[in-house]
Amino acid sequence: MLNAGWFQPELREYLAPNFVAEAARDLGVTDDRVRLALAHAAVREGRQVGRWEIAAEVGARAADLEAAMLLARAQSPEVAARCKTTTAEFHALQVSQRPTFLLESSIGDRAVFSGIWALAPLQITLETMAADAAAYTTHGAHFGGPPPE
Repeated sequence: MLNAGWFQPELREYLAPNFVAEAARDLGVTDDRVRLALAHAAVREGRQVGRWEIAAEVGARAADLEAAMLLARAQSPEVAARCKTTTAEFHALQVSQRPTFLLESSIGDRAVFSGIWALAPLQITLETMAADAAAYTTHGAHFGGPPPE
């Protein structure tokens, strides 16, 4: 069951969970456990993760970090700047559906999926992009890189 208790109509933005998840990266968390824990705490448990202290506590527990340290990092200007930049990049995609997945390869291919919940389209696109990147690498090993512009 989903629990709407997390929703706080007085909040215009839910910065805390996003900033906490981003701050966890600075503290060595390289996977999605903090983001997933925050999402679970919100939509399954109804926890009000829009509040900084609650978001930091949930994130810290998920990543085995000190909540005060995570909170301080989440409220730092560096994390705020990164979140502002990535939010602007997201809005530049001009998508209106969530979730949105942006896949970019090492050779510059880009795929945007907006509102898709099924794994199959993402999987085949990832496989295709990886195969194309490998083909470019193989070609480059034999014939060199592309000529300079």
